[in-house]
Amino acid sequence: MLPKIPQIAVFSFAYHPFEGGAELAVRQVVSRLPDFNFTVFTHKFGRNWLPREKQGNAEIIRLGKGSRQGRKYGQIWQKILYVFRAWQEAERLQKQRRFDVIWAVMASYGGIAALFFKLSHPRLPLFLTIQEGDSERHLRFGKFGLVGLFSGKIIKNADYIQVISVYLKDFIKKRGARAPIEVIPNGVDLKLFSTAYTERELKAIRGNLGLSDEYVVITTSRLVPKNAVDVLIKALAFLKAHNFNIESLIIGDGPERKKLQALSRKLKVSKEILFLGQIPHNDLPLYLKVADVFVRASRSEGLGSSFLEAMAAGVPVIGTPVGGIPDFLKDNQTGFYAKADDPEDLAQKIKLVLRNPALKEKVVNNARELTKEVYSWDRIAKLFKNIFDKLINT
Repeated sequence: MLPKIPQIAVFSFAYHPFEGGAELAVRQVVSRLPDFNFTVFTHKFGRNWLPREKQGNAEIIRLGKGSRQGRKYGQIWQKILYVFRAWQEAERLQKQRRFDVIWAVMASYGGIAALFFKLSHPRLPLFLTIQEGDSERHLRFGKFGLVGLFSGKIIKNADYIQVISVYLKDFIKKRGARAPIEVIPNGVDLKLFSTAYTERELKAIRGNLGLSDEYVVITTSRLVPKNAVDVLIKALAFLKAHNFNIESLIIGDGPERKKLQALSRKLKVSKEILFLGQIPHNDLPLYLKVADVFVRASRSEGLGSSFLEAMAAGVPVIGTPVGGIPDFLKDNQTGFYAKADDPEDLAQKIKLVLRNPALKEKVVNNARELTKEVYSWDRIAKLFKNIFDKLINT
């Protein structure tokens, strides 16, 4: 008789094809653990999305009917319905699959569904991933207080907790965590982001985007307040006012998009900024290679996978010393710091990077070596395997 393949129930409100840093991290880890079977309970955003899909050793179960527009930002009622749908579907499949571990992706709506399933099956170990990059206030109170109401219970009922930064480890300790806590950062696909492109390819993409021969700053961000894209736009306006010519690529989407576009028009930099929206993850390296500097002036951050991707691509990064960013970004060593919520200081840091090629080269080389040593997905997947083995065996 063949040994049973361990079954992991994954609760994540969002998942492929719509995914942020947390969901991408889960997918990268899952794909590298062939000795486990994963069942992912997620929300169906688009009406044409498959309700069930097999991806290697993972079955993705998308719950709900989805909207015609494939809304990316679930309404509160959709999130509440997802909690109960995911819980009930897991209960139904439990009779067939006999899950060995419950994996809650963040102490939010996926975590609430995982908590309900845990309370129904108290002997099953609950593994919690904390990747939240929002402010402490949001983590405590959440949307209408619902997330805050349950997040403490999710944290206290977890049997093992993985966080992506020291900042988050300290935070959940304050929230009453009783389980062992392990810091395992998100990783970066080194092969993908170290892709080399010819000058002809780079020139072609610049031409397609309508870029001139000026400097280019890039950000890849969800367009939400915490990522402070508004600060970048104000910094670009400051640079333009001081006759420093620079263009910007803003990659990503979110509820702040129209507001940010209006701000760029108000500050008369709309011609210098391209809002490219969401683009396929595999295409990101090409856009990064076109840029001269990467910026995310975060107001809060769990870790920041976009920073690591830019570092692996050989682009100098500018961030702020908040949240989990100091885990990997050391000022003038692996990147550069600007003051949070200070567009003028950010503008000066952009000028510093672009006008000091020797410093820029040193920092880029240091950053690239760091990603190779610490942030490869293969290394990170092994750390997850050790946790799953531990939970199943105990």
